[in-house]
Amino acid sequence: MRPMKPATRASTAETPSFQPLYLQIKALLLQSLAAREWSPGGAIPAEHELATRFRVSQGTVRKAIEALAADNLVVRRQGKGTFVATHTEEAQSTFRVLRIRADDGRAEAPASRLLDLRRGKAGGEVARLLELRPGDGVVTIRRVLEWSGRAVVLDEIVLPAVLFRGLTRARIAAYPGSMYGLFETQFGVRMLNAEERLKAVAADAFAARTLGVAAGAPLLAVERVAFTFGGKPVEFRRGLCETAFHHYANAIG
Repeated sequence: MRPMKPATRASTAETPSFQPLYLQIKALLLQSLAAREWSPGGAIPAEHELATRFRVSQGTVRKAIEALAADNLVVRRQGKGTFVATHTEEAQSTFRVLRIRADDGRAEAPASRLLDLRRGKAGGEVARLLELRPGDGVVTIRRVLEWSGRAVVLDEIVLPAVLFRGLTRARIAAYPGSMYGLFETQFGVRMLNAEERLKAVAADAFAARTLGVAAGAPLLAVERVAFTFGGKPVEFRRGLCETAFHHYANAIG
């Protein structure tokens, strides 16, 4: 049976008929998540309600939800239901996103020190990466990440201004959680996955002064484009990392 889409929601794309039925239901649930039908941390309807909504079996819905849970988009809680996953509730989410580790193996969360926030226009490269037009508005955040009081990463984050109206230094300073938690809970933008590239660069004068190294000292540049639902790029981030006592860690497999 082909699932029926809710009359109140318009389909953005045809679902290929050769897809397994549970994947079709997963795609419809993704549409609801992308449209913020259910808020971060909030419960989604029970399996039997979704089965009635889509006119499929409860087992098909369960399999679709299990696929969403495997992608870390929802969280199943025994006896309570299924909830939209959030960055704020993920254990050690800082370590999951940020791959800088101390050489001595200490699992220490970094402290963030905000330098500035400014609004401007997207240059050619940022516009290309974020799928904007050159000259579109962007918000740029610069901060320092510190381990045990030592400045290790100079972080620059560029965001499409249209998605982050009202983002200010005061709002960032007042939020107790991670930057991704702030983006999600206050602006409804959830970062789902990212692509990274690494490159060795020489410290310019500002980076050298901020990180306490000599101008021209080698730094590790980690550039990341983060994506939300539908593969839409919503963040460009460039971290300049001082690696005298830290390293970039990655697990494969």
